[in-house]
Amino acid sequence: MKIAFSPASPYVRKVMACAIARGLDSRIERWKIGTADPALAALNPLSKVPTLVTDDGVALYDSPVICQYLDSVGTAPGLYPAPGPACWKALCQEALGDGILDATQPRRRELALPLDEGRKDYIAIQQGKVARALDALEKDADSLGALTTIGEIAIGCALGYLDFRFANEPWRPGHPKLEAWYAKVVTLPPLAQTMPVG
Repeated sequence: MKIAFSPASPYVRKVMACAIARGLDSRIERWKIGTADPALAALNPLSKVPTLVTDDGVALYDSPVICQYLDSVGTAPGLYPAPGPACWKALCQEALGDGILDATQPRRRELALPLDEGRKDYIAIQQGKVARALDALEKDADSLGALTTIGEIAIGCALGYLDFRFANEPWRPGHPKLEAWYAKVVTLPPLAQTMPVG
């Protein structure tokens, strides 16, 4: 397998954290490629990372699809619970983690532009999404485990990205249970071995 890779991408981190949790990381070649490279566009019309090329030569994108694929490979315990309440909970947690990333990724570009009223409003809307997601995760923090589901991995990657790119907007105040959970899981291999760089 080969993955179009950026060491700073939180979505790539999520995929690689899943690969580590499933014992598959040594089977994945990391392919550093720019998103403007025609070779990436030939595999993924969106020309985005992560894009995974399977051993059969099939290109998969983006992170939710790749994570589900990795969950189907090998014999390690799955990250997606069987259909039912536990599965829906894990998928909603994944959606919250991904939603935090979706609300923060575009903000990095916005911060480099002149701050007019429209941009201030946009940034405030995105900050509101993150704040509500963090509050929901704080309420649910007691039920979070040790990176055994896709939801927990997505949440861990999202919190790590907030530390990495938005340290000036600390998420820990007001979220003591979530802070305690993150302090435990950030030292586990899926997160510890995928710290963002760049």
